[in-house]
Amino acid sequence: MPYRVDVPGDGNDAFDRLIELGAFDADRLPDGRVAAVMPDSVTSEQIARALGLGAEHVSVSPVSARDAGSVWVLGLRAVRAGRLRIVPAGTATEPADLQLLDGDAFGTGLHPTTRLCLEALDELIDTTPPESMLDVGTGSGVLALGALLLGVPHATGIDIDPRALGVAAANARLNQVDGRMQLVEGGPEAIKGTWPLVAANVLAAPLIEMAPALVRRVGHHGHLVLSGIPSGVAEDVDQAYRRLGMRRAATASLKGWTALVLQASW
Repeated sequence: MPYRVDVPGDGNDAFDRLIELGAFDADRLPDGRVAAVMPDSVTSEQIARALGLGAEHVSVSPVSARDAGSVWVLGLRAVRAGRLRIVPAGTATEPADLQLLDGDAFGTGLHPTTRLCLEALDELIDTTPPESMLDVGTGSGVLALGALLLGVPHATGIDIDPRALGVAAANARLNQVDGRMQLVEGGPEAIKGTWPLVAANVLAAPLIEMAPALVRRVGHHGHLVLSGIPSGVAEDVDQAYRRLGMRRAATASLKGWTALVLQASW
């Protein structure tokens, strides 16, 4: 399991060497030390030798993963996606900052799939502002919250995990949009109606499995944003939705992940 190391800083040398050793994340601390999240394949002894330090100068401590164990970082940090800036709770400096609590639910803004989704939503909302949006597998609520802060009047977030819904509700209150956000436990079959804008950032296999139910939630000429798709299987996901009457409107990729923007043909 990855772990955290703290070492004395020496200009850029310690930082650069930790990056060369495969650090997942690294930062220069205010007190001059350098902290990094290291893979477990690199031992603290190797780090000490690489930095020319005694073992007593390499401090090791646990670190937690974010986004369902897929992202290892020292802590949440500000991330920009389109017009949105996502910041840790309590660190907002701009009126439109999207604040997120450091919880277990997926959607910190750090994962490429979240950024791809938010950037796609930003462009769609800017071009054709919808009256509402549906966020399937809402997790932390980041996509629904982002849509609300970008000007969508109302958002609905659904998730099969009640704990995630609790996190999303807390984030909605934190951003003072809880009056415009509805949360429902379940999948796309647990709700009725259609939306002009639907987003689902889950995994490729569930996206294919839920395609019929998800397509039924897309309104007349509405848009569907799909993410969480490894680039190698993006065509498989695309075909599953095109067979149901969706047309591909745009594609974007980042770090091996792909997001699809589809539009209803009806």
